[in-house]
Amino acid sequence: MGQVMLFFFGVSLWLLGCPWITHSAEAQVIGVNYGLFGDDLPSPDKVIALYTSRSITRLRLFNPNSTVLEALKGSAIEVVLGTYNEELQRLSTDASYAADWVQTNVSPYASSVRFRYINAGNEVIPGKLASYVLPAMRNLDGALRAANLHVPVTTAVATQVLAVSYPPSQGSFSESTAGVMTPIAAFLQAKKIPLLVNVYPYFAYAGSPGDVRLDYALFTVQDVVVRDGALGYTNLFDAMIDSMYAALEKSGGTDVDIVVSETGWPSGGGGVGATVENARVYNNNVVAHVAGSGGTPKRPGKATETYLFAMFNENLKPEGTERNFGLFRPDMSEVYHVNLSP
Repeated sequence: MGQVMLFFFGVSLWLLGCPWITHSAEAQVIGVNYGLFGDDLPSPDKVIALYTSRSITRLRLFNPNSTVLEALKGSAIEVVLGTYNEELQRLSTDASYAADWVQTNVSPYASSVRFRYINAGNEVIPGKLASYVLPAMRNLDGALRAANLHVPVTTAVATQVLAVSYPPSQGSFSESTAGVMTPIAAFLQAKKIPLLVNVYPYFAYAGSPGDVRLDYALFTVQDVVVRDGALGYTNLFDAMIDSMYAALEKSGGTDVDIVVSETGWPSGGGGVGATVENARVYNNNVVAHVAGSGGTPKRPGKATETYLFAMFNENLKPEGTERNFGLFRPDMSEVYHVNLSP
């Protein structure tokens, strides 16, 4: 969550192989991001026990961490494992380094950890590392296949890859990102792998609270707020996802699915609308929405795999709202209650 999506509605907003390695489509669609930017967080074994006790069966780990991966052994939790952004250049240019990465971070755990995706980089498009993403994905994919490990490789992007996002049907990649995103879409299309997208209605609202309706961002409005041709939108979450689908379609990724790799709402930190009650409402509503398998107006009837951000408040993040996205405090008490198994 390094990029703030303040631009989203910058138009006239009058309205608002191995048996343990799986890539299946179980009914469970909710996961939670496990961040480690804190010096007071519980030990990984306690964290994994908390995931299990709360019936959270999917976890996103931003970077390889051997202690966390050891704690995951034998659990029923599926893992999205990320690379360090700083590794992308070498992963893209050195196939042997990609092979070593797999041998270090995946192979030792493959018999007892359920790897769902490997994501090469988080929110580096656009930017100086963007050109390394697809070559890194290809090298990691080759290294995994050489090791007989059938784990899909993708990347995670913010909605800032878009130049146009409103109305959703007009979604398109920007001039600075299209040259990178179009071949990535082709890679994912060919391999039937989803794109990970970080989707934050909070930042769209906080950036333009006079234009973006709070109830539209929180899933609490009942009526259609945005009409886009034959499609009607009652929440900003779906609109943001569908704008990404439109951009993918325009770039040849017609059949590429989207996984929401991050979404959440801060419970404090001084930001506009950053309250415990708003965070509770948003996260409970997004869980109920995606678990209801209604999909989005553009892609109805198919549940959107979604990962809440984040498991804990992390005290080494920048001061302000960044420290207040956690569902739990470091002592593992709830900041507010979220029904993670609706």
